[in-house]
Amino acid sequence: MTDYQTYNPQHHVGGGVGGMHQQQYTNTSPRAHQAVKAATAATAGGSLLVLSGLTLAGTVIALTIATPLLVIFSPVLVPAAITVFLLATGFLTSGGFGVAAVTVLSWIYKYATGGHPPGADSLDQARDKLGYKAREMKGRAEQATGMGHHQRADL
Repeated sequence: MTDYQTYNPQHHVGGGVGGMHQQQYTNTSPRAHQAVKAATAATAGGSLLVLSGLTLAGTVIALTIATPLLVIFSPVLVPAAITVFLLATGFLTSGGFGVAAVTVLSWIYKYATGGHPPGADSLDQARDKLGYKAREMKGRAEQATGMGHHQRADL
């Protein structure tokens, strides 16, 4: 076994200069590792807690300042907000219908050119079943009216 194939977390053996071996010792205890993890978690958690508090304070201050302005300008802002909402809804709906239309047209193109898009088998089965039922109904109608194939040819 060569020096590079041997690995021990407590004792790492590697090739050094001139064939000499270097040793690295890791003397970390599980308690020290847990303490470092806890300190890191506390620091990150505390920082995020301070940031959330600052965000809350900023939001309250901004709302306190903006409320009188919203009350003063509400006759203009409310209709403007409704208009913006309706415009955004209209554009999003239009885009959604456009994507749906392109998808359907792409499916139809694949189906018409001989491709096999998803659901083509179901469509073929429905077409065959509908054709069968149409022929069956045609036969029943001819029988009900008394016109057979032979009589119809004479007309």
